[in-house]
Amino acid sequence: MRMETEEKNPDPKYGESRKFDPNFKGPIHNRGCTDILCCILFILALLGYFAVGIVAWSQGDPRKVIYPTDSRGQFCGQAGTPLEKKPLLFYFNILKCASPLVLLEFQCPTTQLCVETCPDRHMTLVKAKVGNKEDHEYYKRYCKDGVDFGKLSPPEILREGLCPAMLMPSKAFTRRCLPALGRMKGGVVVVGNETSFDAGEGTNINATDVLEASKKSNLVIEARQVAMRIFEDYTRSWHWILLGLVIAMLVSLVFIVLLRFLAGIVIWVMIVLVILVIGYGIFHCYMEFASLKGEPGSNVTIRDLGLQTDFSVYLQIRQTWLAFMIILAIVEFFIILLLIFLRKRIVIAIALIKEASRAVGHVMSSLFYPILTFALLSVVIAYWAITAVFLSTSNDQVYKVFNNSECEYSRDTCDPKTFNISNVSSQCPDAECLFAFYGGETLYHKYLILFQFYNVFLFFWCANFVTALGQVTLSGAFASYYWAFKKPDDIPAFPIFASLGRALRYHTGSLAFGSLILSIVQCIRVLLEYLDHKLKGAQNKCAKFLLSCMKCCFWCLEKCIKFLNRNAYIMIAIYGKSFCPSAKNAFFLLMRNIVRVAVLDKVTDFLLFLGKLLIVGIVGIFSFFFFSGRIKAVEEAAPSLNYYWVPIMTLVVGSYLIAHGFFSVYAMCVDTLFLCFLEDLERNDGSAEKPYFMSQNLLSILNKSNEEVKSVD
Repeated sequence: MRMETEEKNPDPKYGESRKFDPNFKGPIHNRGCTDILCCILFILALLGYFAVGIVAWSQGDPRKVIYPTDSRGQFCGQAGTPLEKKPLLFYFNILKCASPLVLLEFQCPTTQLCVETCPDRHMTLVKAKVGNKEDHEYYKRYCKDGVDFGKLSPPEILREGLCPAMLMPSKAFTRRCLPALGRMKGGVVVVGNETSFDAGEGTNINATDVLEASKKSNLVIEARQVAMRIFEDYTRSWHWILLGLVIAMLVSLVFIVLLRFLAGIVIWVMIVLVILVIGYGIFHCYMEFASLKGEPGSNVTIRDLGLQTDFSVYLQIRQTWLAFMIILAIVEFFIILLLIFLRKRIVIAIALIKEASRAVGHVMSSLFYPILTFALLSVVIAYWAITAVFLSTSNDQVYKVFNNSECEYSRDTCDPKTFNISNVSSQCPDAECLFAFYGGETLYHKYLILFQFYNVFLFFWCANFVTALGQVTLSGAFASYYWAFKKPDDIPAFPIFASLGRALRYHTGSLAFGSLILSIVQCIRVLLEYLDHKLKGAQNKCAKFLLSCMKCCFWCLEKCIKFLNRNAYIMIAIYGKSFCPSAKNAFFLLMRNIVRVAVLDKVTDFLLFLGKLLIVGIVGIFSFFFFSGRIKAVEEAAPSLNYYWVPIMTLVVGSYLIAHGFFSVYAMCVDTLFLCFLEDLERNDGSAEKPYFMSQNLLSILNKSNEEVKSVD
């Protein structure tokens, strides 16, 4: 039966429509290699990436970020070294950590020593000198090797920088000895129950001064405190997180299976459940907001509270729950609004999803392909992360001159082996040559920042290549399904493997070309974010405005390139042409059918997004009640955590990635079927001579979409 369509003639500037070809039966098998130059460039780039990794692994030392380092650049507590039994770092004068130098070089300008234990009492060098043998031995633990209390006087010891002037009660924190600070009633700051004590040099210091110095010395390691607590939470809850991710995978799989047989019912149930889940979120936020009314401190604003390492504090103020409630209400409003305006198109989109369900049912191996993509992306991410760590720790030890009095050589680079016989020590008697930071002046160190950038760029390129490979593979398999005239008899035996083989054998260059363009844009976005971070304190409003505009433009450009690449890969999988002609043909095909694109394709993307949202919402709500201990039946089973939001956020992100992995197969199937559908309409007219390849379900979609197109026109 010949189907008559009342579409207008396509605009000639978007190319000619496809002509009938009796020999066309889907993805072309007789094809050649495409974009060979880009393939060679990609291989050379990978070889360079491996070379950078080898150089980084030979030069880098991750121990620099694991172990604290003393003033000679030695690692405290490192196995197999003389300091193996000295895991803690001790500061000779913690008060010098209040120096602005800490903010510039992240290093306290005082001698630092590896010790076995932190001091647990207050003692001055003078008292230790005149004390008994036990006092001598105790104080020597915190002095440099070779100190002889019998031969040297306290002024000589201090002048040579062999011992600290005093010891104060300290506690180990992130492998560093920091003063044992506390507060008495009334908010008085104390160190070891003392408000002030002898500094050992004829002066007294207050505990408040020690507190300020400790804050500065803690500048770099405060983040480590949060990281250690988060790591501790992961060690306590990892099995529950794993169970939650398995549940998310099972829910996603059940959802996909139900779509295969009950697509219409499942979609409408999903829409209702999404509205109910978000509605419950609004209700819960309101109840928390109301319950905090009148509670002490609940009316404090987020701005007044500032940045807190204990994020549970934010849940104790009403403004947090009010913000959550407003955000969820806005999301709910827009979803309902979209559903009202798209109600007719949703019916058409459901029919397209039904066809995609049949395609997935005939190509069941496609559901497991995301596992391969996930594995390859894991390798790419792991290689990038390891290389980045080794690159960042491949600097040499840099020593600088630290002094208390005026000295022209202050902060100059020095060599600790020759410092005592140099002019610096004679002109600046109180100067010391101490370890400052890791750096270097060799050719390798000069170009280290370029290696870091190359590592980031190749990470984006490889990650985008893996994603492109998955898109071409899936689109080739689903195109084989669509263009099989007799389904399932004409479908190849192993469509996924056949499509993967074609992609790797013929189109590695095209995939590298498309992913290269996208990677360049992403690197520019990273550079803009870096500049934005650097200009945060700047007062130039014009520069900030231009930077924000550029960030917005490149974000839009990235989205456009991703859309074009995705459709170009589908055309590559079908026709086997190079990237640029495929991108052009895909774009022109979509522009010749722009109304149908709006009617069908984007609505199905919206429905699949609601499916992801539902799975994330279900997992997120149950994990919140479990880890916060609000389910009485399993309250004892819930682990005790520092931040219960850590496993919740992990499960939310993980469940979204899992749901995205399953639904990306459906999304790729829908996009492929849609392009094939448009090609079929241009090639054939439904007559006996030019029969459609589409199923009866797609024929009904065509009739409904024609009505929708007329209403739009």
